[in-house]
Amino acid sequence: MPGKFKGGGRRRGPPKGKGGKGNGKRSFGGAPKFDSARYADIEEVENEASEEEQPPSDEESENDGSGSEGEQDQAVSRPYFALMQSLSKESSAPHTKRRKLEHKSSTKPEQQETAPVEEEGDEDRDIDHVEEAEEGPEDDNVADDDDDDDIPDSSDPFETHFVSPDQEVVQKRLKAIQANEFSQSNSVQNGWRLIRNLPSKDSAQSAPLPSSIPGPSSLKLKHRLVETASRKRPTFDKLEQVLYPLTFAYNDILFCGRTTRNAENLRRMACLHSVNHVFKTRDRVIKNNAKLAKEGENGDFEPRDQGFTRPKVLMLLPTRNSAVKMVNTICSLCEPEQQENRKRFDETYLDKEAKFTSDRPEDFRELFEGNDDDMFRIGIKFTRKTIKYFAQFYNSDILMASPLGMRMAIGSEEDKKQKKMDYDFLSSIEVVIIDQADALLMQNWEHVEYVLEHLNLQPREAHDCDFSRVREWYLDKQAQHYRQTIVFSAFNTPELAELHRRFSTNWAGRVRVQPESYAGAIEELGTIVKAKQTFSRFEAPSVAAEPDARFEYFTSAVVPILTKRANTKDLAGTLIFVPSYLDFVRVRNYFATNPACSGLAFGAVSEYADVPEASRARSHFLNGRHQVLLYTERAHHFRRYVIRGVRRVIMYGLPDNPIFYNEIVGGYLSKSEQDLKLEPGKGTVRVMFSKYDLLRLERIVGSKRVGKMIKERGDTFDFI
Repeated sequence: MPGKFKGGGRRRGPPKGKGGKGNGKRSFGGAPKFDSARYADIEEVENEASEEEQPPSDEESENDGSGSEGEQDQAVSRPYFALMQSLSKESSAPHTKRRKLEHKSSTKPEQQETAPVEEEGDEDRDIDHVEEAEEGPEDDNVADDDDDDDIPDSSDPFETHFVSPDQEVVQKRLKAIQANEFSQSNSVQNGWRLIRNLPSKDSAQSAPLPSSIPGPSSLKLKHRLVETASRKRPTFDKLEQVLYPLTFAYNDILFCGRTTRNAENLRRMACLHSVNHVFKTRDRVIKNNAKLAKEGENGDFEPRDQGFTRPKVLMLLPTRNSAVKMVNTICSLCEPEQQENRKRFDETYLDKEAKFTSDRPEDFRELFEGNDDDMFRIGIKFTRKTIKYFAQFYNSDILMASPLGMRMAIGSEEDKKQKKMDYDFLSSIEVVIIDQADALLMQNWEHVEYVLEHLNLQPREAHDCDFSRVREWYLDKQAQHYRQTIVFSAFNTPELAELHRRFSTNWAGRVRVQPESYAGAIEELGTIVKAKQTFSRFEAPSVAAEPDARFEYFTSAVVPILTKRANTKDLAGTLIFVPSYLDFVRVRNYFATNPACSGLAFGAVSEYADVPEASRARSHFLNGRHQVLLYTERAHHFRRYVIRGVRRVIMYGLPDNPIFYNEIVGGYLSKSEQDLKLEPGKGTVRVMFSKYDLLRLERIVGSKRVGKMIKERGDTFDFI
């Protein structure tokens, strides 16, 4: 497995710990503190008081217990004595390593029978690190009892996609991929819209989509999975009837309808497909090993059944708790007799403490409940009756990791501390599962792209590979066109669409599955609160010029209205929602430095604000000390603050997640009405949008309205 990694690269999500159980106390520190004359004066007294109450840091605590200055000088002035003293200590019984503890008095060394502890302490210790030798390709040579692979099934998608595909069809599609020629088709199944792109010049020659299936009995499963799959899910619902045939036919899939209600079914489908693929690949290799051993060196049997390395499935997940759910689903399908290192897995990935009450949103609890650490990676190995966790990457069948954890495992050319980059373990990945991609967007999306860029590259080292058994399309550098990439997200975004276009180059084609139509979040808003919602469209010449055009519209059309009310009580309770952090910084600096905004008293809550800072800003906003509060989408994603005192909402841009619109507009305004801070029906909403916000706008206003709002001459649309 790649060497131990420490810390994390720069990421969009809040900085987290380096492993272990998440404690739910997420800090947004890490970005430079904003300082301006008007903004800083308000906070000066509170900041000084909080600094006085700060407890000593870890470094100060360690220095306090490390000896006096005089003792250190004495040691330096008598080096010979110190050397002789150290030699005499080394000659005595070996010392056990000391665990770094918070209390100075707890310095008693651990017993030798305990597990070894890293010297740099628990905080820097890599709990996913594995010391294990890389195994040869034929170390596991015991096949399963079932003989369902003895006679290849020509109707099995595994056979037709990987083992013996129609070369004439494959070559035509590979040429179409190189020429970027795709034929698109649009269809509707069971209330879901399927947009398919197939590598082909002529759409008339496109192969039909797989037909829907009623249950697992129609799938080509390994014998040992048939019984458990049928027992766990005897029949499929309407969504599963659409997704299962596409998944098991090895199409690239971007699914844009993940919810907390269908999450378990999607997870079961992904795990069943992954394990089925691993079992078929592994058993084929093992049975060919036995056949080669039986024929001897003089035989004519020359199988092509392997990749360069063993790992075949990669799962990118947002948190350790999501990895726990995947592992539990895999175990429920495989029902292994033994689970090696399961105790270690539970200790480092499982957190049973309930951190959130039921009043928190359901999607928030699903994502952040349990161990929410977002830096991890683990290899999982399957043998005949055992699942092994924390297997060395090159000995693993399935790799589970967060984007950050996998990027740290790969390394970087700029990282001088790491000896060299290593991505050979990704050279033979054939199935990629990206779950909760909408949550990964709120972390650092560059890590996802970085990992995908290093898939299916030619390995730098041989790793005991028998090249005579490597499939020819691996040797021809075509592996990325056989790889299946499956992405599950709650909604579609430009980033996901680009990932789907750029990395989903499967010769079987790619399919985007999304709801047939959107009713719109504002339809649900009427049951929560009544408020006038004004949508204002501004023009932007291009995507690149859109941020400047948005800022220009905001400063020319919205800010003057705010400055006119600056000296009145009417401005109090104005929340400005800014999705992008870059836009947030731009707006904040404008408020702080522009003379026209000198009368505005404003606060700010971003993803980089720590808990005390965010609490002060919310308190000042509630009591009227701050008339305006700036609030980012990612701060809401990670915190879900219930901000009180909101009377007016200005959306600098629409949120990607339509749930946020109802929580901010409906939740905040209705709370103000309940607290008697706002008369019923008097709340207002102002939303800025451009034609490039089409995807976000459709989820907010609905599919029926979005076309008119984008194309009509008028630029103002009111909803009451």
